[in-house]
Amino acid sequence: MNQEKTKMHFTDNYLLAPTNPITVNLVGAGGTGSKVLTGLMEINESLLALGHTGLQVRLWDDDIVTSANLGRQRFFDCEVGLPKSVALINRINRCTGANWKAETVKFEKDKFGKMPKQSNATITITCVDTVQARFGVAEILTSVNGQRNHVRDSPKYWLDYGNSKHTGQVILSTVGNIVQPESEKYIPVNNLPFVTQEYGELLMQSERDDNTPSCSLAEALEQQDLFINASLAQMGCKLLWSLFRFGMTKYRGLFHNLEDFRTSPILID
Repeated sequence: MNQEKTKMHFTDNYLLAPTNPITVNLVGAGGTGSKVLTGLMEINESLLALGHTGLQVRLWDDDIVTSANLGRQRFFDCEVGLPKSVALINRINRCTGANWKAETVKFEKDKFGKMPKQSNATITITCVDTVQARFGVAEILTSVNGQRNHVRDSPKYWLDYGNSKHTGQVILSTVGNIVQPESEKYIPVNNLPFVTQEYGELLMQSERDDNTPSCSLAEALEQQDLFINASLAQMGCKLLWSLFRFGMTKYRGLFHNLEDFRTSPILID
């Protein structure tokens, strides 16, 4: 009996056997981003233990820690008033001896259309809460990709997180085409579309459902469930870990509903 082959994306070879740490731009240090950073720390320590060169992360956020961020986001009372990115990166570096970097500005082009400094990274992870920010990141990645022969850290993957009160999604995209090996068992897929191309309407709906920033933790919990960010962060980091650990994935993301504990994987098609 003939069985249809499974579509599979094989990880870019550079991620599997790099000569330098894999550069990662993590955009957003709020409820999801602060927890994704912890996941990246765990991935980094595990990769190093396996003889890999690990990760070099740069965290982007222009916001300041407030009392409303305590509890739901990964901040503490002693950090109120500090830049979010600085507080988180300092903590990671002290705990692990890493030399990860903090940026206290938004990851966006300036008013003259100039690219942000240090915008080149092999992996970009976005934990932002506006459609405009995502389209801005898409534009930056497209621009950098057009110059990929002239930069060291060519962009290869974009992992995007988004959520409302009880639901959310994680979407993996490639920046351009990733060279795939020949396979008799699978159908290799070299391109995973940008989230802004495939799920633009979903993103706009999520933004319409979102509310204004909260002034207290109690108000924040009315807008987003306590564990929606953490559960999404874990599953997205698992997807990223699979790229490194197994060298391939048949999934390109997931939809998650924490209210009724349902998760629907998105297969590569």
